[in-house]
Amino acid sequence: MDKYTREELTEALRAVSSIIHKCEKAQEKFPEGTSHHTLLRNRLKAMYISKSLIEEALSSAA
Repeated sequence: MDKYTREELTEALRAVSSIIHKCEKAQEKFPEGTSHHTLLRNRLKAMYISKSLIEEALSSAA
């Protein structure tokens, strides 16, 4: 991730955190086992991984 500036990573982290928050709120509206709930669970998993990688890149860039 060396090709991204610290500012770009910070902005991406802000966006990913916002998406996580919105997906968590939306997931509460669907019963477990429905396709919507499963889709949001999978999206959240991907967003948590993205957030972790961005945070790791930011901490190693410090």
